[in-house]
Amino acid sequence: MARRLSVIGTGYLGATHAACMAELGYEVIGYDVDEAKIEMLRVGKVPFFEPGLPELLAKQIESGRLRFTTDITEVAEFGDVHFICVGTPQMKGSFAADLRYVYAAVDSLAPLLTREALVVGKSTVPSGTAAILAARIAKLAPGGDAVELAWNPEFLREGFAVKDTLRPERLVIGVESEHAEKVLREVWAPLTDLEIPLIVTDFATAELVKVAANSFLATKISFINAMAEICETTGADVVLLADALALDSRIGGRFLHAGLGFGGGCLPKDIRAFMARAEELGVDQAVAFLREIDAINQRRRARMVDLAREQVGGDFTGKRVGVLGAAFKPNSDDIRDSPALEVADTIHRDGGLVMLFDPEAMPNAKVRYPQLNYADSVIEACAGADVVLHLTEWREFRDLDPAVLSDVVASRHIVDGRNALDPKRWRDAGWTYRALGRP
Repeated sequence: MARRLSVIGTGYLGATHAACMAELGYEVIGYDVDEAKIEMLRVGKVPFFEPGLPELLAKQIESGRLRFTTDITEVAEFGDVHFICVGTPQMKGSFAADLRYVYAAVDSLAPLLTREALVVGKSTVPSGTAAILAARIAKLAPGGDAVELAWNPEFLREGFAVKDTLRPERLVIGVESEHAEKVLREVWAPLTDLEIPLIVTDFATAELVKVAANSFLATKISFINAMAEICETTGADVVLLADALALDSRIGGRFLHAGLGFGGGCLPKDIRAFMARAEELGVDQAVAFLREIDAINQRRRARMVDLAREQVGGDFTGKRVGVLGAAFKPNSDDIRDSPALEVADTIHRDGGLVMLFDPEAMPNAKVRYPQLNYADSVIEACAGADVVLHLTEWREFRDLDPAVLSDVVASRHIVDGRNALDPKRWRDAGWTYRALGRP
């Protein structure tokens, strides 16, 4: 008989994980303390934008394999394997991760576990967290030694979360017993049967895999952005430079794309939490380079503002600025640590008249940045603009016809913060085209 699964926390990670595990054939119950969120999920509505997830969610609810609750007792009685998928945001006033939701999830679930169960952490946590949680479970769970902890980090990319769950590049499980390994091998058998690699580790290694991967990716992104800074001084073209580097098989082209830098709810806060934990452990020198990685990323935002200011004569006061993009990346409505919104808000505070459009992220942006002006279309955002800024590389922005925008702007100046537009096409249409790291 297949084990029944629960998912604790139904945010971006949890809702996706619940729907995908049901798609793999399991009976799944999703739990959250947020009643409004659970009510939305019960009727098949996703509280955020993720391509393919609404359809999958509705399909699995209709199948009867997936349901949602706010009753933790129901979760404990139902599940054999409990996935912890709550958030670990950056703590206010610190680089450290805020683990209150992880601890709360375990503290509410463990006292109700009276029989054999496996609690599986998927949240991104600092080194040593799993050992602490294992001790808490041992103390709180009436089921005693029959209740164990394992760690199974997630590697989802926003915009590709369903694919990354159902066809991941690898699975990593951190376990302390052969039994826990056996249970998770059974749970992930639908994927390992497809020859997806599964790596078995200890807790400490499993905790490190996600933050190490994100730190490496952040390093690669910031490296090419550092090269963009050099290119701007020497007159070199960072796009051609990246193309040449990508042909080196030791380097490769993925994440070697210069632009406005990274944002979102993972890379920035994960590398900062990594630095904070390394300092606590006394090995901060080992990851000291991450401070410069973070600084390079932040400098790209300031440079974007400078390029835009140059295009309007050195002063934003009274100038209309059309902003294309609010989400930190395309195919997402996530505005956490969004470079696009930080640039837009900086220009607004410098006296610019900002008009912004994004296909999906504007409802979230309006809550976080009510001081900005929002348009219903690209044309409205650019109407009368003295400069247009391309800040999130949505396909509809990449496919824009510069001749069409020429008829609505006040001045044909565009700054491409993502190096995703065709410079020749825009210049041929009479536009001044500028981009980060390009002549």
